[in-house]
Amino acid sequence: MNHDALAARPRIHELDAVRGMALCGILVVDIWQLTGMSATVTPGVIDPTRHVLSVLFEGRFLPIFSFLFGLSFALFLDTAAQRTDRPRLVLARRLVALGVLGAVHHVFRPGEALLPYAIVGSVILLPAAGLPGWVLLLAGSAGTIGVALALGGGLGLVPGLFLLGLAADHLEFVDRLRGRGWPLAVAFVASLSAAVAASVWEFRTPYSELWISAAAPVAGLLGALAYLTGFLLFLRTDVGELFSGVLEPMGRMALTNYVSATALILVADPWLGLSGSTHYGRLLGLAAAIIAVQALLSYYWLHWLRYGPLEWIWRCVTWWRPVPIRLSREERWKRAVMAGPPRRW
Repeated sequence: MNHDALAARPRIHELDAVRGMALCGILVVDIWQLTGMSATVTPGVIDPTRHVLSVLFEGRFLPIFSFLFGLSFALFLDTAAQRTDRPRLVLARRLVALGVLGAVHHVFRPGEALLPYAIVGSVILLPAAGLPGWVLLLAGSAGTIGVALALGGGLGLVPGLFLLGLAADHLEFVDRLRGRGWPLAVAFVASLSAAVAASVWEFRTPYSELWISAAAPVAGLLGALAYLTGFLLFLRTDVGELFSGVLEPMGRMALTNYVSATALILVADPWLGLSGSTHYGRLLGLAAAIIAVQALLSYYWLHWLRYGPLEWIWRCVTWWRPVPIRLSREERWKRAVMAGPPRRW
C-alpha cells in the first residue's frame, strides 16, 4: 500500500481525544513525582490537598493510556500487514525506537512509561498479537486484576492492560460500541458507583499503608473505567464536541507532549519552588499552563503538518525511510471540512 492509501485510512478521532484527556490527568501526577513534592505537612500527617488529588488522579489515567497503547498497537499492526509482508519486523523496529527514546527520557524522568512500554510491548504484545480475542480478554483481565490485588498498581498493570487493548481490537469493541450509547451508559453507571466506593476505601486507608493495600490499585482501575466511559459519553454531547476539538490534536501528538512536559516541568520547578514543598495550588496552575500551551501548539502544528515532531521521527524509523510530513493545501482543506460537522460516536 502506498503512503496516500495508508493516509486515507480513517482515524478514530474519539480515541485521540481520550488519549489527550489521559495525558492531562497523567501530567498532574507526573509533576509531583518529578519534582519530589512532599505528601505530608508534618511527619505522619498527609497534606489534605495531596490526598484529594491522589484519589482523583493517581492511578486513574495511566491505565487508560496503557489500554489505548495496546489498542493502537493492534491498529498499527493491521496497517503494517497491508503495507508490508513483514509487519512484525516493522512493529519490532517501532518498539526498539520507542525504547531508545524512553531510555533517554528516563535520564531526566525516572519512572517514565516509554521504556517499560517498549519492553512489555516486545515481550507481551508481539507474541500475543495472533491469539484469539477471547484468550487475550481472559489473560488481560486476569493479569490486570491479579496484579492489582496481589502486587499493587503502577507500571505492573501495563502487561494486562496492553492485552486488554489488543483484545478490544480483536473483538471489535470499538465498532460494536459505535452509535450505541446504552452499553457505555450502563458501564459508566456501574463503574462510577464502584469507583466512588473504592475511592472512599482508598481515602480512609492511612497514607502510610497504601503501598501494602489493594485499595489504591483497585480504586484506580475502577476510576479509570469510569473516566473512560464517562468521557466517551461526554463526547456525544455538543459541549463534548468542543472539548474533543481541543484534545484530539494533543492525543495525536501524545509522544511529543509527554516528553516535552518533562522539559517544561524541570524548567518551571526552580521558579515555582515545588521540590519538597506542598504547594499543590502552584502544581495545578503549572498543569493548566502546560495543557494550554500544548493544546495550542498541537492544534496549529497539525494544521500544517501530518505528525508531531517526535511522532514523525518515530514513524520514519518505523518504516526505515523518510515519511512526508507537510500537508498540501488540498489536504488542509479536506481536514478542515472533515473536522467541521459534529461527529457522534
